[in-house]
Amino acid sequence: MIETVRLIIRKHKETDWKDLYEYLSLKEIYVFEPGEPITEEDSKKIIIERSIGNDFYAVVLKNENKMIGHLYFHHTEPKEYLTWELGFIFNPTYHNRGFCTEASRRIIKHGFDNLNIHKVVSYCNPENIASWKVLEKTGMKREGFFRKEGFFRRDENNNPLWHDCYTYGILKNE
Repeated sequence: MIETVRLIIRKHKETDWKDLYEYLSLKEIYVFEPGEPITEEDSKKIIIERSIGNDFYAVVLKNENKMIGHLYFHHTEPKEYLTWELGFIFNPTYHNRGFCTEASRRIIKHGFDNLNIHKVVSYCNPENIASWKVLEKTGMKREGFFRKEGFFRRDENNNPLWHDCYTYGILKNE
């Protein structure tokens, strides 16, 4: 468990499924993310997977004991490069209050202080202004711009809908 002034960052618990469903069931979440809105049953399955995995962390608002979002923090390959990838999704009800920045800063610090990390990286669509602003507030630097790097969806003719990508990074000594 990792704490900030307002938040607890911890492994998921099976009881988090309702809070996860509250935001992953919203269509707006998937504008810049792969996938589609989930069902309650999907949420229960996802929570079980995350509770036994090591890459996803629940972000809980202390004063409400409510999961308001989650972080993805994954050790990338090759492992000897000591690089971890950061990602996040937060409930829109809790946007624009600094929770994502607070949680992201804290997990980055935790990684550098406790996990022997050399570098943390993150990727986002340039049109996702809120996400790249969070990354910059954490101290990450924009390191690259990749044109038509990936796609999450296809058009009516099954052609990929390509999107651009910013890449961000921060080193331990920064």
